[in-house]
Amino acid sequence: MKNTFWIPALALALAGFVFSGCSGSQSPSNPAAAPSGAQAGSPVASVPSPRPVPPFYGSAEAAKPFPRLLPAAYFRQYPLVARAYKVASDIPEVFAQQPCYCFCDKSGHRSLLDCYASDHGAGCLICIKEALLADQMHKKGKTATEIRTAIIRGDWRLLKLDQF
Repeated sequence: MKNTFWIPALALALAGFVFSGCSGSQSPSNPAAAPSGAQAGSPVASVPSPRPVPPFYGSAEAAKPFPRLLPAAYFRQYPLVARAYKVASDIPEVFAQQPCYCFCDKSGHRSLLDCYASDHGAGCLICIKEALLADQMHKKGKTATEIRTAIIRGDWRLLKLDQF
């Protein structure tokens, strides 16, 4: 009988790496410092975060012109995905000011909005949850800055998708 105890251990280690965001980066030395993700030099409120904040635009104007987004209709067979793409097209100025915690900036994304310019957002639960949280908060009259604070805090992790 072969000794295969290492296979489950490897799978567990890989799962831990994937669920940690695949960032491979360490916690910032000063977690109370202003998020490093703000672009275009716009001021951003400081939000304590246990890990680096991915990029985002400090204002909607700094993000213009917005990228062309995929239509929600492309994903009609997947209602939650379609809803996320619809929200992105409805409030791109809000999405542009949000970081994306799947750390897709490593592939060139500059904010949550970029996730919806391709099919990336369709296959990423983090992107979908951030979009749905932004939608909920925006409908309650919250500003892009307030939404960003909630995203950085990790409120998107608490969303129960069966409520949508």
